[in-house]
Amino acid sequence: MVKRLKFSNIIIYLLLSVFALLYVLPFLWMVSVSFKTNAEVFVNPFQLPKVFQWNNYYVAWNSGNLGVATLNSLIVCVITLIASMLIGSMAAFAIARMRWKLSRPAMTYFLIGMMIPVHCVLIPLFIQFSKLNLTNQLLGLILPYITFSLPMTIFIMTNFFKGMASELFEAACIDGCSIYRCFFHIALPLAKTGLFVTGLMTFVNNWNELLMAMVFISDVQKKTLPVTLTYFVGPYATNYVQMFAAIVIAIAPSILIYCCFSNQIVDGLTQGAIKG
Repeated sequence: MVKRLKFSNIIIYLLLSVFALLYVLPFLWMVSVSFKTNAEVFVNPFQLPKVFQWNNYYVAWNSGNLGVATLNSLIVCVITLIASMLIGSMAAFAIARMRWKLSRPAMTYFLIGMMIPVHCVLIPLFIQFSKLNLTNQLLGLILPYITFSLPMTIFIMTNFFKGMASELFEAACIDGCSIYRCFFHIALPLAKTGLFVTGLMTFVNNWNELLMAMVFISDVQKKTLPVTLTYFVGPYATNYVQMFAAIVIAIAPSILIYCCFSNQIVDGLTQGAIKG
């Protein structure tokens, strides 16, 4: 039998379809522009390209130094991802499963970090990093990236660890399992969905970060990908087709990651919200 949809469900699906179009259509237009010539952009901006200009991507990659910028972004994001997931999951496990007096104040302290905008600490960080010779170094980006990634990682992972059965850890301790083995051999494998979510969010957020990368790094060979994209906009002229081609190259990894792991992201966020 065919199940009839309720009127409320139809309205919800229509609204979701409208929102999906609002997000998808600008992206498709951007991809279309990246295959055009500059003349076509101004004459027929919303029409498909007459001849696909694949050379735009080649020129954008080489003239924009995107290869070096992509490598810098990968180095920064991968190191940040590993460090934030390891430190954040350890802190979350201590808050969720260990008994100590300052567990609640520690959680509150980390949650306050989620409410502090980057703009408030940008100038103090720059002054301190200048004194420590960390400006114009990738380490000067990695350290604040890890710091700003920890609150969300701890918040999500704490809910995962709280939702685990206490009997598992009690039985492991009776068998002589240390706290470290409980964490690495029991807690982390059970919280792999949470690690998936926090890891993807950390990687994508830092991959697209612009402000700190623009302020802390001045050497062209150490610029990250978002900063390099700004070089396509000139004071007197802008090559729009190459700029859009570079933007497509920059956002392609994020889109691929979300397309491949969208189910894990939704499941992880749902479980993290319900448990605890």
